Amino acid sequence: MNRKYRLLALDMDGTLLQDDHEVSPETVRWIKEAVRQGIHVCLSTGRPFQDAYPYAKQLELTTPMVTVNGSEVWRAPYELYRRSLLDSKLVAEMHELAVETGAWFWAYSVERLYNQENWCEDVENQEWLKFGYTSEDDEVRHRILMRLQDMGGLEITNSSPVNLEINPQGVNKATGIKQVCELLGLDMSQVVAVGDSLNDLAVIQQAGLGVAMGNAQQTVKDEADLVVASNNENGIVEVIRDHILIEG
Repeated sequence: MNRKYRLLALDMDGTLLQDDHEVSPETVRWIKEAVRQGIHVCLSTGRPFQDAYPYAKQLELTTPMVTVNGSEVWRAPYELYRRSLLDSKLVAEMHELAVETGAWFWAYSVERLYNQENWCEDVENQEWLKFGYTSEDDEVRHRILMRLQDMGGLEITNSSPVNLEINPQGVNKATGIKQVCELLGLDMSQVVAVGDSLNDLAVIQQAGLGVAMGNAQQTVKDEADLVVASNNENGIVEVIRDHILIEG
């Protein structure tokens, strides 16, 4: 059957996963049915590979994955295709800013997760993938955002309304999914991208069908082609059943 859409790119937290961080049995069933019918299902997440892969294994996915907001693209499980690193000098500056503002912070290196409680002593000699801040204080987040924009060379998004996530400039889930399309011989017009936060925005805007979850941030809903039920109400099932596995 000639289907209009061939690749389903799924954000994880707030999208594929319910608030309890589980995938509902109904969603598991429909994802496996999509795969059975020849649809590529790709996890596209801000999480690092080691935190995302157990879910790919549960869903029996062997297709490419986009992790750390696009800083890593995996051709297959444990087979890295592309990696984009942050400038370690910028990471040192971002750390100084976190200390100055008192915001909680974390960062993923290639090797491990660092945060406010166990910061790295040797920033210069690590390979950095992503830096993040969390603050409930809108003014603090705004101040951080302004300073980050002044630094330059950074891609700034979020995975919740109270955080900021920073990748190398030009690196996001859209660039990651484009790489996946190249690997699979597909076009972005054949992609359905689903998400809930600003780190999903670029790929939702550039996919053939951009879908916001019912629990998505308003900016994401405004830019999406379609809004479905929330992550706790099997919104992914709606996407697969009503928009992908239909005759075309």
